[in-house]
Amino acid sequence: ITNQHVIENALTILVTLPGGKEYEADIIGSDKLTDVALLKLEGNNFPYSDIGNSDDLIIGEWVIALGNPFGLFDLSDEPTATVGIISAVDMDFGTMESSGRVYQDMIQTDAAINPGNSGGPLVNSVGEVIAINTVIFSGSNYSEGSIGIGFAIPIKKAQAIAAELQNFGKIDRTYSTGIQVQPMNERIANYLGIPFTSGAIVVDVDRNSAAENAGIKSADIIISVNSIKVNSALDIKDVIVTNDLRSGDKLRLRLFRDGEYHNVILKLARSNGR
Repeated sequence: ITNQHVIENALTILVTLPGGKEYEADIIGSDKLTDVALLKLEGNNFPYSDIGNSDDLIIGEWVIALGNPFGLFDLSDEPTATVGIISAVDMDFGTMESSGRVYQDMIQTDAAINPGNSGGPLVNSVGEVIAINTVIFSGSNYSEGSIGIGFAIPIKKAQAIAAELQNFGKIDRTYSTGIQVQPMNERIANYLGIPFTSGAIVVDVDRNSAAENAGIKSADIIISVNSIKVNSALDIKDVIVTNDLRSGDKLRLRLFRDGEYHNVILKLARSNGR
């Protein structure tokens, strides 16, 4: 398992083991949104690391980042190690405008992560892999290197993406809400006698759809989705994409109907075009 941005646009992928032995790797699948890729090597008796529990981390516990910063692996045929602590957990960045990737539930560490560390393991004090080193914050750009603020994908999340890539070769994020909405405005609010102009008004509900099953009706006004205020179909989509939701996952909607507020649960269905 590695980062998708590490193998993006690669013509050939070589995996070098400690000691210098090289293997050409095949891509089983990659997912740009979560920045996870799954590779396959032909061979046997490969060394491997135990997996830790990324849901049971303590702020301040020691961690070690392993990798190949600035190509130093080439000098010794061994990964280099930097040490630090867990600085924070559950760090959500939403969609990164520069790349379109979504970094959610990230682990923050002050173990030095530099160019070349991406895709390498972050391990706990007993050597169990708890995350994948992924991104850093630096003074102005990534090439400057670490200033002690690095982020890693929790291994539990990476494993879930990798399992789906192994089974299907891709991540299926198609879904259907079964509704069409448009932004509220002053004219609509005046016509309906509604005392506010924010939200997204439902203009159509598909028959036998997720929305109909949830009890949503035309002229309902969606105020928020998963506690995030929305004003358009794009806002609703952003909530779904940012949280990496897909068919089978649930949305919590806050609605305004006939002068009253209602809370409903909408279970995303498989895509039918909406």
